[in-house]
Amino acid sequence: MTAIERIRQAIREQRYRISNHANEEMSDDNLEVRDIEEALLTGTVAHKFSRDPRGTRYEVIGTAGDQRSIGVVCRFLQDETLLIITAYEISY
Repeated sequence: MTAIERIRQAIREQRYRISNHANEEMSDDNLEVRDIEEALLTGTVAHKFSRDPRGTRYEVIGTAGDQRSIGVVCRFLQDETLLIITAYEISY
């Protein structure tokens, strides 16, 4: 199973947590949980960061419900829970 398939499965199964930092960033950019879910269910992995001792992180670029481009950085915990580390609006 690819990383994006694992991420999508975790979202569909509601097997994820949102960090405090991600909640703060979401609030700053007027993003809601459904925006994060939508981006992870339809987006693509833009970057894979494998040098972090806490585990591989993935940056997924997708679209929020209102069609804004957003980025979501996440990683899997040991119990296969997906941790949303941060989320942000991408401004070009």
